[in-house]
Amino acid sequence: MTRTPSTVTLASGLTLSYVEQGDVAGPVLVLLPGPTDSWLSYLPVLDALPSSIRAIAVSQRGHGDSDKPASGYRVEDFAADAVLLLDALGIERAALAGHSGSCLVARRVAINSPERVTGLVLEASPTTLHGDAGLEDFVQSVILELDDPISPEFAHSILVDTSSGDIAPDVLEQLVEELLKVPAHVWHAMFAALIQYDDLPELGRITARTLLIWGDADQLVGRAMQEQLAATLPCEHLVVYAGVGHTPRWEDPSRFASDVTAFLGALSVS
Repeated sequence: MTRTPSTVTLASGLTLSYVEQGDVAGPVLVLLPGPTDSWLSYLPVLDALPSSIRAIAVSQRGHGDSDKPASGYRVEDFAADAVLLLDALGIERAALAGHSGSCLVARRVAINSPERVTGLVLEASPTTLHGDAGLEDFVQSVILELDDPISPEFAHSILVDTSSGDIAPDVLEQLVEELLKVPAHVWHAMFAALIQYDDLPELGRITARTLLIWGDADQLVGRAMQEQLAATLPCEHLVVYAGVGHTPRWEDPSRFASDVTAFLGALSVS
């Protein structure tokens, strides 16, 4: 289904691009794409979600057609934007779904503003990226060397290498186009901040019920991380997608939508 995005200007002055669907009186689900992805990365999931859910997929600062300021790309900055987004849309509480590095954003909101969060959906969530020698080397040798314009070949390789070669060609083409909207300065600042961020000592403060979704063919985030998060967070379920890589919702959007819908239903009856 084709969707026309809207824009919203936050109290900070930042303007974000987003799409919204579903019953305005239903449970609210805010979808936070992973680093370099836009709201379009949730399109297959949006197509599969029931209309009873008020789903909002947003392109975070620096991404898609949202504003791209010169600075402000720490996890804390993205989390502050998420709360201001709720304010701007008149939403008191919402479930937050994050992917990969944006799981840290969702967790930060749950730590700083627990009264705004009904639940967390963490897809391919790391425990922390701090101290990951391989990632630190990749950031130093590749990410920090990027210049504008980002090449389509690099964008394609990043998407395939970090997720799966099984992404439908038309979906992959769309994802590449969106990734190319992220300028080099955003890559630099965002990834430099991610490898310094560590909220593990604070995870015990999270009270929001949590759904973990992970593919067992994920080459970036391992099972040990999922088991640590499941033991630390108020985890309802660790749902494992067999043979699926780092972005389960791209490989099986219908199942992802079904799992999230069931989780939101459980939240509403608790």
